[in-house]
Amino acid sequence: MPLFSRRQQPVAPRPKKPTLWTDGFGRVATRSIQIIAVLALVAAVLFLVGQVSVILIAVILALILSAAISPFVSWMRRRGLHTMLATWIALLSIIIVVGAIAWLIVWAVQSQWEDLADSASEGLGALQGYLKDLPFTITDDQLDDFKDTITGFLTSAQFGSGALAGVSAAGSFFTGLVLMIVVLFFFLKDGPKIWEFLLRPFVGEAYDRARRVGDKTIQVLGEYLRGTAAVAAVDAIGIGIGLAIVGVPLALPLAVVVFIMAFIPIVGATLAGAIAALVALVANGPIAAVIVIGIVILVNQLEGNLLQPVLMARSLKLHALVILLALTAGTLLAGIIGAVLAVPIAAVAWGIVSVWNGENTPALPAQQKRPEEV
Repeated sequence: MPLFSRRQQPVAPRPKKPTLWTDGFGRVATRSIQIIAVLALVAAVLFLVGQVSVILIAVILALILSAAISPFVSWMRRRGLHTMLATWIALLSIIIVVGAIAWLIVWAVQSQWEDLADSASEGLGALQGYLKDLPFTITDDQLDDFKDTITGFLTSAQFGSGALAGVSAAGSFFTGLVLMIVVLFFFLKDGPKIWEFLLRPFVGEAYDRARRVGDKTIQVLGEYLRGTAAVAAVDAIGIGIGLAIVGVPLALPLAVVVFIMAFIPIVGATLAGAIAALVALVANGPIAAVIVIGIVILVNQLEGNLLQPVLMARSLKLHALVILLALTAGTLLAGIIGAVLAVPIAAVAWGIVSVWNGENTPALPAQQKRPEEV
């Protein structure tokens, strides 16, 4: 007797008839709509960020500075100083150092401006003589037309509107600067308390992960800023001494420019060297410019081969291609500020991935699954 009668035999389910959204094209359309929704959300976030960019940039800069200065504040606290007093000492120390550097720059420019103007006039005359000896001809009329074009632009309405935009940008800069100082004060004073307040919604494993992320962020930002500042100081001192030996005017302001530009990886040192060489070309002639270029290359090679691997190895574990792409994206989104912030933000993102599942356990997609080819 069969185990199943005719009525009891199982019946294979009928395949469902494809509908408009379940066939191959429908699935592609569904995925496309999801992608469009995600892109729209990203665009909305970027729009909102653009509306509050002054606040966001001020907070990010304050966070980076507080991460670098917090060990100094903690050291003063361990020595028995009150939290408020330690915070004020750290904040005033920053303001005094930055103010002293700004005063030195203004003093150097004022004291050497007449010499620079005379040297620039002589250098432009010599440069015009060099241009006449080129294989192709650049006539005096062409140079005069170029000067008239520059003069016309400087007196045009377009330049005036640009100047007004510059005044507006300066106002936004000082607003952001004041806001950054205030936020920096509270980060130095109550940083751990603020972070614990933000972690209130998390419990258990989520809380532990959030704590790891916060600790890693502060560690990476602090190491990055301190390491970059040390490398930038060495670059500025080396190139500044070289400029002073060659006799280039405004050696001190140019050294400060080198220090600031060094915070933009890869391209910053090149741009600073180009500015120093241009000043040397105009003020001292082509031989001095070539010497300055040699000094810049020598200092950059020493910094790249000796200082960078020692000071930045722990904080900046990013491939050069990733750094370049981050710089490009940051520059397109926020200009110079974006170029400065892009690399530390990328380093923080990678640091978060590296501790996502544990102190030394990165997120699953980032875990190494096979040996990398060398």
